[in-house]
Amino acid sequence: MKVALYWEQEKDKIRCQLCPHLCLIADGKTGKCRERKNVDGELYTLNYGVITSIGLDPIEKKPLYHFMPGTTILSYGSKGCNLSCSFCQNHRISMEPYPPSIIMSPEEAIRKVRDENLSSIAFTYNEPTVWYEFMLDTARLAREHQIRTVCVSNGFINQEPLKALLEYMDAFNIDLKSFSNRFYGKICGGQLEPVLSTIKMIHGRAHLEITTLVIENENDDLDELEVLFKWIASIDTGIVLHLSRYFPSFKMTNPATKIETLMKAKKIAEKYLKYVYVGNV
Repeated sequence: MKVALYWEQEKDKIRCQLCPHLCLIADGKTGKCRERKNVDGELYTLNYGVITSIGLDPIEKKPLYHFMPGTTILSYGSKGCNLSCSFCQNHRISMEPYPPSIIMSPEEAIRKVRDENLSSIAFTYNEPTVWYEFMLDTARLAREHQIRTVCVSNGFINQEPLKALLEYMDAFNIDLKSFSNRFYGKICGGQLEPVLSTIKMIHGRAHLEITTLVIENENDDLDELEVLFKWIASIDTGIVLHLSRYFPSFKMTNPATKIETLMKAKKIAEKYLKYVYVGNV
Protein backbone atom coordinates (compact mmCIF):
# COMPACT_ATOMS: atom_id res chain seq x y z
CA MET A 1 0.00 0.00 0.00
CA LYS A 2 1.02 3.61 -0.57
CA VAL A 3 -0.56 6.81 0.69
CA ALA A 4 -2.80 8.08 -2.09
CA LEU A 5 -2.99 11.52 -3.67
CA TYR A 6 -6.10 13.73 -3.91
CA TRP A 7 -8.22 13.29 -0.79
CA GLU A 8 -9.25 15.20 2.31
CA GLN A 9 -10.66 14.32 5.69
CA GLU A 10 -14.35 15.00 6.19
CA LYS A 11 -15.32 14.49 9.82
CA ASP A 12 -14.59 10.82 10.57
CA LYS A 13 -14.44 9.82 6.88
CA ILE A 14 -12.30 10.55 3.83
CA ARG A 15 -13.47 12.27 0.65
CA CYS A 16 -11.54 10.90 -2.34
CA GLN A 17 -11.05 13.58 -4.99
CA LEU A 18 -9.43 11.56 -7.76
CA CYS A 19 -12.55 10.98 -9.85
CA PRO A 20 -16.04 12.50 -10.15
CA HIS A 21 -17.60 9.89 -7.84
CA LEU A 22 -16.04 11.83 -4.93
CA CYS A 23 -16.45 8.77 -2.73
CA LEU A 24 -16.94 9.41 0.99
CA ILE A 25 -15.06 6.49 2.55
CA ALA A 26 -15.45 5.23 6.10
CA ASP A 27 -12.54 3.72 8.00
CA GLY A 28 -11.68 0.27 6.69
CA LYS A 29 -13.72 0.74 3.50
CA THR A 30 -12.81 1.39 -0.12
CA GLY A 31 -14.28 3.65 -2.78
CA LYS A 32 -16.15 2.49 -5.86
CA CYS A 33 -12.92 1.63 -7.66
CA ARG A 34 -12.09 -0.82 -4.81
CA GLU A 35 -8.45 0.33 -4.96
CA ARG A 36 -8.42 3.29 -2.54
CA LYS A 37 -8.96 2.49 1.12
CA ASN A 38 -9.39 4.49 4.31
CA VAL A 39 -6.87 3.08 6.80
CA ASP A 40 -6.99 4.81 10.18
CA GLY A 41 -7.84 8.19 8.68
CA GLU A 42 -5.47 8.09 5.70
CA LEU A 43 -6.30 7.11 2.12
CA TYR A 44 -4.12 4.37 0.68
CA THR A 45 -3.90 3.04 -2.86
CA LEU A 46 -4.05 -0.77 -2.86
CA ASN A 47 -2.67 -1.40 -6.35
CA TYR A 48 0.60 0.56 -6.39
CA GLY A 49 3.01 -1.50 -8.51
CA VAL A 50 0.48 -4.32 -8.94
CA ILE A 51 0.82 -5.66 -12.50
CA THR A 52 -1.82 -8.09 -13.79
CA SER A 53 -1.03 -7.78 -17.50
CA ILE A 54 2.06 -7.12 -19.61
CA GLY A 55 2.02 -7.10 -23.39
CA LEU A 56 4.13 -6.19 -26.39
CA ASP A 57 1.60 -4.61 -28.73
CA PRO A 58 1.56 -2.80 -32.05
CA ILE A 59 0.72 0.74 -30.98
CA GLU A 60 -2.24 0.62 -33.39
CA LYS A 61 -3.84 -1.91 -31.01
CA LYS A 62 -4.25 0.72 -28.24
CA PRO A 63 -5.79 1.99 -30.60
CA LEU A 64 -3.50 4.84 -31.66
CA TYR A 65 -3.14 5.31 -35.41
CA HIS A 66 -1.55 8.77 -35.57
CA PHE A 67 1.01 8.49 -32.76
CA MET A 68 4.30 6.65 -33.42
CA PRO A 69 2.66 4.47 -36.12
CA GLY A 70 4.36 1.20 -36.99
CA THR A 71 6.09 0.89 -33.61
CA THR A 72 5.78 -1.62 -30.77
CA ILE A 73 4.76 -0.44 -27.31
CA LEU A 74 5.13 -2.15 -23.93
CA SER A 75 1.73 -2.20 -22.22
CA TYR A 76 1.07 -2.56 -18.50
CA GLY A 77 -2.21 -3.14 -16.73
CA SER A 78 -3.21 -3.37 -13.07
CA LYS A 79 -6.57 -3.99 -11.41
CA GLY A 80 -9.68 -2.01 -10.58
CA CYS A 81 -11.92 0.49 -12.35
CA ASN A 82 -14.06 3.45 -11.32
CA LEU A 83 -16.85 2.50 -13.75
CA SER A 84 -18.90 -0.71 -13.86
CA CYS A 85 -19.64 -1.23 -17.54
CA SER A 86 -21.81 -4.30 -18.04
CA PHE A 87 -19.98 -5.01 -21.33
CA CYS A 88 -16.45 -4.76 -19.89
CA GLN A 89 -13.92 -6.51 -22.12
CA ASN A 90 -11.35 -6.75 -19.30
CA HIS A 91 -13.61 -7.63 -16.38
CA ARG A 92 -11.26 -10.34 -15.10
CA ILE A 93 -8.80 -7.65 -14.00
CA SER A 94 -11.04 -4.59 -13.66
CA MET A 95 -13.82 -6.20 -11.61
CA GLU A 96 -12.21 -9.14 -9.78
CA PRO A 97 -10.70 -8.22 -6.39
CA TYR A 98 -7.61 -10.44 -6.56
CA PRO A 99 -6.54 -11.26 -10.13
CA PRO A 100 -3.14 -12.98 -10.50
CA SER A 101 -0.43 -10.36 -10.35
CA ILE A 102 3.20 -9.47 -9.74
CA ILE A 103 4.71 -6.40 -8.11
CA MET A 104 7.00 -3.99 -9.96
CA SER A 105 8.52 -0.65 -9.05
CA PRO A 106 8.46 2.26 -11.50
CA GLU A 107 12.19 1.71 -11.99
CA GLU A 108 11.64 -1.95 -12.91
CA ALA A 109 8.81 -1.02 -15.28
CA ILE A 110 11.05 1.44 -17.12
CA ARG A 111 14.00 -0.97 -17.12
CA LYS A 112 11.86 -3.56 -18.90
CA VAL A 113 10.99 -1.04 -21.63
CA ARG A 114 14.67 -0.32 -22.14
CA ASP A 115 15.59 -4.03 -22.07
CA GLU A 116 13.12 -4.58 -24.91
CA ASN A 117 14.76 -1.73 -26.85
CA LEU A 118 11.45 0.10 -27.02
CA SER A 119 10.73 3.80 -26.73
CA SER A 120 7.15 3.92 -25.42
CA ILE A 121 5.02 2.59 -22.57
CA ALA A 122 1.23 2.27 -22.25
CA PHE A 123 -0.97 2.19 -19.15
CA THR A 124 -3.99 0.22 -20.31
CA TYR A 125 -6.11 -2.98 -19.99
CA ASN A 126 -7.85 -2.00 -16.74
CA GLU A 127 -8.64 1.66 -15.96
CA PRO A 128 -5.24 3.30 -15.41
CA THR A 129 -6.54 6.40 -13.62
CA VAL A 130 -7.36 4.23 -10.54
CA TRP A 131 -3.65 3.25 -10.73
CA TYR A 132 -2.88 6.95 -10.62
CA GLU A 133 0.07 7.12 -8.23
CA PHE A 134 2.05 4.34 -9.91
CA MET A 135 1.22 5.65 -13.39
CA LEU A 136 2.32 9.19 -12.45
CA ASP A 137 5.58 8.03 -10.85
CA THR A 138 6.38 5.77 -13.81
CA ALA A 139 5.50 8.41 -16.40
CA ARG A 140 7.70 10.95 -14.62
CA LEU A 141 10.60 8.48 -14.72
CA ALA A 142 9.86 7.67 -18.37
CA ARG A 143 10.23 11.35 -19.24
CA GLU A 144 13.73 11.33 -17.73
CA HIS A 145 14.68 8.43 -20.04
CA GLN A 146 13.06 9.94 -23.19
CA ILE A 147 10.41 7.18 -23.22
CA ARG A 148 7.02 8.24 -24.59
CA THR A 149 3.94 7.55 -22.49
CA VAL A 150 0.39 6.53 -23.43
CA CYS A 151 -2.76 6.35 -21.28
CA VAL A 152 -5.80 4.38 -22.50
CA SER A 153 -8.62 5.54 -20.25
CA ASN A 154 -12.35 5.95 -19.74
CA GLY A 155 -11.65 9.63 -19.03
CA PHE A 156 -13.55 9.59 -15.72
CA ILE A 157 -11.09 11.67 -13.71
CA ASN A 158 -11.20 15.07 -12.02
CA GLN A 159 -9.41 17.99 -13.62
CA GLU A 160 -6.77 18.66 -10.95
CA PRO A 161 -5.23 15.15 -11.06
CA LEU A 162 -5.57 15.13 -14.86
CA LYS A 163 -3.67 18.41 -15.07
CA ALA A 164 -0.78 16.90 -13.08
CA LEU A 165 -0.79 13.79 -15.26
CA LEU A 166 -0.66 15.87 -18.44
CA GLU A 167 2.76 17.12 -17.40
CA TYR A 168 4.17 13.65 -18.15
CA MET A 169 1.76 11.94 -20.58
CA ASP A 170 2.37 12.13 -24.35
CA ALA A 171 -0.78 10.51 -25.76
CA PHE A 172 -4.26 9.40 -24.74
CA ASN A 173 -6.98 7.25 -26.17
CA ILE A 174 -10.22 8.12 -24.38
CA ASP A 175 -13.33 5.94 -24.47
CA LEU A 176 -16.31 8.12 -25.26
CA LYS A 177 -18.85 5.40 -24.65
CA SER A 178 -21.95 7.31 -25.71
CA PHE A 179 -23.33 10.83 -25.91
CA SER A 180 -26.13 9.89 -23.53
CA ASN A 181 -25.98 10.49 -19.79
CA ARG A 182 -28.67 7.80 -19.46
CA PHE A 183 -26.32 5.27 -21.07
CA TYR A 184 -23.46 6.29 -18.78
CA GLY A 185 -25.65 5.99 -15.71
CA LYS A 186 -27.51 2.78 -16.58
CA ILE A 187 -24.79 0.81 -18.38
CA CYS A 188 -21.53 2.21 -16.97
CA GLY A 189 -22.27 3.54 -13.50
CA GLY A 190 -20.88 6.95 -14.37
CA GLN A 191 -21.64 10.32 -15.96
CA LEU A 192 -21.04 11.76 -19.41
CA GLU A 193 -20.04 15.35 -18.62
CA PRO A 194 -16.76 14.59 -16.79
CA VAL A 195 -15.57 12.55 -19.78
CA LEU A 196 -16.33 15.46 -22.13
CA SER A 197 -14.37 17.75 -19.80
CA THR A 198 -11.44 15.34 -19.87
CA ILE A 199 -11.40 15.29 -23.68
CA LYS A 200 -11.46 19.09 -23.84
CA MET A 201 -8.66 19.36 -21.30
CA ILE A 202 -6.39 16.86 -23.08
CA HIS A 203 -6.86 18.44 -26.51
CA GLY A 204 -3.92 20.63 -27.38
CA ARG A 205 -1.86 19.36 -24.42
CA ALA A 206 -1.19 15.79 -25.58
CA HIS A 207 -1.93 13.65 -28.60
CA LEU A 208 -5.59 12.57 -28.43
CA GLU A 209 -7.60 9.84 -30.12
CA ILE A 210 -11.12 8.75 -29.16
CA THR A 211 -12.78 5.33 -29.23
CA THR A 212 -16.52 4.65 -29.26
CA LEU A 213 -17.58 1.03 -28.85
CA VAL A 214 -20.83 0.73 -30.80
CA ILE A 215 -23.24 -1.68 -29.07
CA GLU A 216 -26.25 -3.23 -30.75
CA ASN A 217 -29.54 -1.86 -29.34
CA GLU A 218 -27.77 0.35 -26.78
CA ASN A 219 -25.78 3.21 -28.36
CA ASP A 220 -26.04 2.39 -32.07
CA ASP A 221 -28.70 5.00 -32.88
CA LEU A 222 -27.23 6.86 -35.84
CA ASP A 223 -28.86 10.18 -34.95
CA GLU A 224 -27.37 10.06 -31.46
CA LEU A 225 -23.99 9.06 -32.86
CA GLU A 226 -24.15 12.00 -35.24
CA VAL A 227 -24.50 14.35 -32.26
CA LEU A 228 -21.39 12.73 -30.77
CA PHE A 229 -19.47 13.21 -34.03
CA LYS A 230 -20.51 16.86 -34.25
CA TRP A 231 -19.37 17.47 -30.69
CA ILE A 232 -15.90 16.04 -31.36
CA ALA A 233 -15.66 18.13 -34.55
CA SER A 234 -16.59 21.26 -32.59
CA ILE A 235 -13.32 20.79 -30.68
CA ASP A 236 -11.16 19.77 -33.64
CA THR A 237 -12.05 18.07 -36.93
CA GLY A 238 -8.60 16.48 -36.86
CA ILE A 239 -9.23 14.38 -33.75
CA VAL A 240 -8.89 10.70 -34.68
CA LEU A 241 -12.04 8.63 -34.02
CA HIS A 242 -12.15 4.83 -33.75
CA LEU A 243 -15.54 3.13 -34.09
CA SER A 244 -15.11 -0.27 -32.49
CA ARG A 245 -17.29 -3.34 -32.91
CA TYR A 246 -18.88 -4.78 -29.77
CA PHE A 247 -18.99 -8.50 -29.00
CA PRO A 248 -20.93 -10.03 -26.05
CA SER A 249 -18.86 -9.85 -22.88
CA PHE A 250 -19.20 -9.92 -19.10
CA LYS A 251 -22.88 -9.30 -18.22
CA MET A 252 -24.07 -8.05 -21.61
CA THR A 253 -25.50 -10.55 -24.08
CA ASN A 254 -26.60 -8.22 -26.90
CA PRO A 255 -25.62 -9.63 -30.30
CA ALA A 256 -22.35 -8.52 -31.92
CA THR A 257 -22.73 -5.19 -33.68
CA LYS A 258 -23.47 -5.44 -37.39
CA ILE A 259 -20.55 -4.33 -39.53
CA GLU A 260 -23.13 -2.56 -41.70
CA THR A 261 -24.05 -0.36 -38.70
CA LEU A 262 -20.41 0.57 -38.17
CA MET A 263 -19.94 1.46 -41.82
CA LYS A 264 -23.05 3.65 -41.79
CA ALA A 265 -21.76 5.39 -38.68
CA LYS A 266 -18.35 5.86 -40.29
CA LYS A 267 -19.91 7.49 -43.33
CA ILE A 268 -21.79 9.95 -41.11
CA ALA A 269 -18.71 10.66 -38.98
CA GLU A 270 -16.67 11.46 -42.08
CA LYS A 271 -18.98 14.39 -42.79
CA TYR A 272 -17.50 16.06 -39.70
CA LEU A 273 -14.13 14.42 -38.95
CA LYS A 274 -11.03 13.91 -41.10
CA TYR A 275 -9.88 10.62 -39.61
CA VAL A 276 -12.41 7.87 -38.84
CA TYR A 277 -11.47 4.20 -38.50
CA VAL A 278 -13.53 1.04 -37.92
CA GLY A 279 -11.96 -1.54 -35.65
CA ASN A 280 -12.48 -4.98 -34.09
CA VAL A 281 -14.03 -6.38 -37.28
